[in-house]
Amino acid sequence: MKIYNFHSDPGHGWLEVPLDEVKHIASKITGYSYIRGDNVYLEEDCDAGLFLDSLQTGTFKINNVYTDNDSPIRNYRHYQVA
Repeated sequence: MKIYNFHSDPGHGWLEVPLDEVKHIASKITGYSYIRGDNVYLEEDCDAGLFLDSLQTGTFKINNVYTDNDSPIRNYRHYQVA
């Protein structure tokens, strides 16, 4: 079973997904998502749903990771199609 972390702060949220798992939707991901290392942080309003809808398997779990402050994800590099 795949497990994904959903990070959120008081203003927004992002689904953390390994970069190699978004290749099939890479050109559709917006600049509102972020990237750091081998992970993409898909913004909750559009990109995260796009990814979840594209999954071929219905077997996954989402862990919620919440912070009361601004998430450090806000300081990561914005996602850009290579």
